[in-house]
Amino acid sequence: MLLAEIISVGTELLLGEIVDSNAAYLARELAARGVTLHRKTVLGDNLGRLSEGLRLALSRADLVLVGGGLGPTDDDLTREAIAEVLGETPQEDPALLAWLEGLYAHRGRVMPGVNRKQAWLIPSAEALPNPVGTAPGWFVRTRVGGRERLLVALPGPPREMQRMWREEVLPRLPLPDAALHTVTLHTQGIGESNVAELLRELTRTANPSVATYARKTGVDVRVAASAPTPAEAQALAAPVLATVRERLARWTWGEDGDTLAGAVTAALAGRTLGVVEAGSGGALSLLLADEPGFLDAAVTVDHARLITLGLTPVTLRDHGVVSQPAALELARGAREHLGADVGLAAVTTAKGEGAGRTFVALSDGERAEVRALDWPGDPAQIRERAAVAALALALRVLRSPAVGA
Repeated sequence: MLLAEIISVGTELLLGEIVDSNAAYLARELAARGVTLHRKTVLGDNLGRLSEGLRLALSRADLVLVGGGLGPTDDDLTREAIAEVLGETPQEDPALLAWLEGLYAHRGRVMPGVNRKQAWLIPSAEALPNPVGTAPGWFVRTRVGGRERLLVALPGPPREMQRMWREEVLPRLPLPDAALHTVTLHTQGIGESNVAELLRELTRTANPSVATYARKTGVDVRVAASAPTPAEAQALAAPVLATVRERLARWTWGEDGDTLAGAVTAALAGRTLGVVEAGSGGALSLLLADEPGFLDAAVTVDHARLITLGLTPVTLRDHGVVSQPAALELARGAREHLGADVGLAAVTTAKGEGAGRTFVALSDGERAEVRALDWPGDPAQIRERAAVAALALALRVLRSPAVGA
């Protein structure tokens, strides 16, 4: 078994200024290759804490992946920390320095002196080329407690990190003779506790494992199995996966890389979709933006514009924009005034008094359905939930047979 730890470096991560997407990417990559990830740690740009974190990780993990801190400035300290922990002195590598200077010369610029530290190397480190940035990585082999340890330093920008991982790190790793097969089911309209109840005895097994996760688009259920070969892992997962699919069939809208918007497009079966949004700020249209069935949209809170889209003055006066009658009228209007086969509407109060009050509606010429929601939260959450609720309603209605069909 190969045990791994991930250390993400950067004070901006600790302050929440950026999201640590690199650690999530690496965790998925390790799991897919049968590597057991025991810990993920975030450390700020402090030499003492970085050295302490590296020393601790190397004492208990076979593979330590360090992301970030390879830039040219004084607060980029990953190289210094690795050198301190291993008791080695960094030296400028002539080949790396020539490569860096060539990068700048190719751009018609002179390399700043601070970039020279990116050409550092220690005796136990092998430089990892970076074809899309100026920060080479390090692949370090060392021994702790009589066992070989691997320490890999990767650049922070995701595009650079991911390419270096695929092209330079993976070929160098002694990956275990094991394979992981996973399938993730996406559900909508059922709570996580209800899913857990339906799958109770399955979630107690270790291999295959069944786990539930609450997501923005519903509850995900991941079935995973490990075995010496991909074929054996798939065969081991198959009976459990079949049971999960059967029990959740009523609520499942897709698997793995499927999106809720894509599922709605499939349910449209070649028909076009028009959207009217009032108060959701285009969140619904954004989810549908890349879908081929998405014909047109109107995003507005202007009453005069909404009236041209099907909202009647009587409904506006008696019920307001954020109401069940208004949502139904705008769903019909999305179809009639935008020239679409199916109309979908979302009206919501994202902030202020009544924040969270939402109505979503669909009209396809034969049916018109509406759903009411009242979910408090910040404006971004409310808009996002309104968009997801509209897609969920559309999927449910479009997948159900029309009356008399």
